[in-house]
Amino acid sequence: MKKLLLIMVAVLAISLSSCRETTQKKTEDAVEAIGKDIEDNVKKAGDKVKEGTEKIKEGAKKVEEGAKKLEKEIDEEIDNSREQ
Repeated sequence: MKKLLLIMVAVLAISLSSCRETTQKKTEDAVEAIGKDIEDNVKKAGDKVKEGTEKIKEGAKKVEEGAKKLEKEIDEEIDNSREQ
């Protein structure tokens, strides 16, 4: 009876050890997957920031061109009003 009990305890201990190793491995895999997801999302966010920055630069260039055009038109109106 003692031998049977010792064998059962040994089997249980080995089973628990295996479960812990399996759980630990699954946890490590999950942590790695989460890390990879975070890395990918940070890269995507960085790409979106770059795209946004380029659009802002393009918009600023258009505003500057519009301001120059408006300044030229105002100067022409002033010159025309002086000539009259």
